[in-house]
Amino acid sequence: MARQAEMAVATDQNIIAAVAFSSGAIVAYAVAKWRESTLQQLHERRLRTEVELARREGAAAAAEAQAVADAEKAEARLAAEAARRDAAQAAQDRSRAAAEAERIRQESLRLAGLPAEELRRAAIQAMRADLGEEARRLREEVMGRAEDEVGEEARRRLVAAMQRLTPQVAQEASAVTVGIPGDEMKGRLIGREGRNIRTFEQLTGATLLIDETPDAVLVSCFDPVRREIARLALRAVIADGRVSPGLIEACVASARGEVDASVRKLGAAAVRDLGLPPMDPAVEELLGRLNFRLSANQNTLAHSVEVARLCAMLASELGIDPTPAKRAGLLHDLGKAIEAEAEGSHALAGAALLRRLGEDPRVVNAVAAHHREVDPESVYAPLVMVADAASGSRPGARSSSLEGLIRRQRGLEELALGFPGVSEAFALQAGRELRVIVQPQRVDDAAAAELARALRIKVEAALSFPGTVRIVVIRETRYLDEAR
Repeated sequence: MARQAEMAVATDQNIIAAVAFSSGAIVAYAVAKWRESTLQQLHERRLRTEVELARREGAAAAAEAQAVADAEKAEARLAAEAARRDAAQAAQDRSRAAAEAERIRQESLRLAGLPAEELRRAAIQAMRADLGEEARRLREEVMGRAEDEVGEEARRRLVAAMQRLTPQVAQEASAVTVGIPGDEMKGRLIGREGRNIRTFEQLTGATLLIDETPDAVLVSCFDPVRREIARLALRAVIADGRVSPGLIEACVASARGEVDASVRKLGAAAVRDLGLPPMDPAVEELLGRLNFRLSANQNTLAHSVEVARLCAMLASELGIDPTPAKRAGLLHDLGKAIEAEAEGSHALAGAALLRRLGEDPRVVNAVAAHHREVDPESVYAPLVMVADAASGSRPGARSSSLEGLIRRQRGLEELALGFPGVSEAFALQAGRELRVIVQPQRVDDAAAAELARALRIKVEAALSFPGTVRIVVIRETRYLDEAR
């Protein structure tokens, strides 16, 4: 009996030690996860704070620029009225001068008996009055020829710089192809009663097109960021092979983290490829975000790099320092990466952020003035204007059809997100389907049905679109627990 009691005590001690070890591991894991979550929240809060400050500074700068523009318009109107008055006065002066010249000529004829010297002076005076208009025309002709020569030289330098570029032609691509090991994988991706493909589209906001194409599926989405997340997640799911909603959720979360990590690398690579010194990490991160944004189907980061190279070439042609020109060209669209600046100008928002980070004042002014919202203060601002226009207007650079489609689909998503209780909204199937995910704590089943009807009415009243738009409201409640 004593031996059995000792064995029981030893067993209990082993169980207690195992429980203590497991509890310590769980506590350590929880602390690690809490630290990781806290660091991520601090980083996001800092970035949101910087973006909000940039937005406010941009709005203030826009208001100031508008006031200056209004004052300049008033001055221009006054100057135009003064010019009209001066023109009328000049016409009257010319009439009086012609009458005076005729009077002098008649008086000279009448006084023909005067000495020769006096007659010569009178003749010279009359000739000056008659030839004054011709002299003015000659002066204008000479000045106009000089302006033409300057314009021709400017065109020559611009063409010389543009011929040294090898830009890419924009392509209307809103879908990517992902290879699969075999057609039986298509069935796994669809899942029982379509649960896998529904989960994938709901989590990524992208459309998964599975058709008769052998060994390939198509991921389609108008948003480049969501399309890239969907592509990476789908590749991870296919590589694992055990397709399930849980695996899809894990792969989508991992893909989001991978895309966020690649943003900084893309910005740093663009700075490095241009031969510029490293910039502020916040600036490089915003530059990386531009890679996932389009402007009339032109990749915004590629456009910025192209403008930077063109600015540097033009600066070299003019004999000025090309480094500030290159920085201004690269950073001129930085405000497009600040999502909070949608209410103001991206040029002023980007300039405000750069000013706060201590950027060169010439670069800040060039960024703010490249859409003529503020006055240029150096030669670098006109360089950015010229390079920006040349990059966007060259043949094949931009296409407006895809841009219009993207605007319509973004409009659908923004309209849905404006309703209370909506957590996410995705426009799928090229805008033919609007999938809305609601918060189950705030929206019950009856409210979800009413939300679908309200969305239909709002879409019909606010947006124009071909065909029909299918509105799907998803309300899902999950209860999680873990047995130990």
